[in-house]
Order: sequence, then C-alpha cells, then structure tokens
Amino acid sequence: MRYAEIIESYTQVWARDSKGGVKRKYRCTSGTKKGRVVAKPATCSTPTSQKKSTSLKRTRRSKSSVQAINRSRTVRRPTTKRVYNLNKTSIKPKRRRKSKR
Repeated sequence: MRYAEIIESYTQVWARDSKGGVKRKYRCTSGTKKGRVVAKPATCSTPTSQKKSTSLKRTRRSKSSVQAINRSRTVRRPTTKRVYNLNKTSIKPKRRRKSKR
C-alpha cells in the first residue's frame, strides 16, 4: 500500500446529474487530477490519458463559441443554482484582515 492511498486526497461535493438531478461526487485535492470533479475517489490517483487530453484541448479551441452558448444556458437552470448553494457551505470562509490604525 502506498502512502498516497492512506491520505484522503478528495473532498465531497455536489454536482449536476445527467437526468437533471443532484448527485454526490468528489473533488480531487491532490494527484494528477487535482481540482477535477470525479464520480469515484479512486479516480484521483489514476494517470491522465495524453491522447484524450490533447483531443479535448483541440475540441475546446475549435468549438469555444458553441461551448460558451451551451454553458450560459446551463448556468440559468435551477439545478445549477441548487448545486451552487449546496457546495457553498463546504467552502471555507476567508479571513478578514484587521484594519490598520
């Protein structure tokens, strides 16, 4: 067993479901997929596929305007707002600076 497997390298978050509902998922906090939301926490430690990565980068470059339109439509859905509010409680509040006198 590796040391990386002992440490929790994920946090629980809520995400949109393909059917329009809300589902529990995991955000990777370390590893090759840091910052990514995945279905299973075991996915965080798996290596990334270079072929899939370059393919997606190429698609994003060519269809960026289409993705922007689809994203703006998605953000207006009530499910997205529900997910945002559910995840808001898990975000740590920022410290306020003490004012200089």
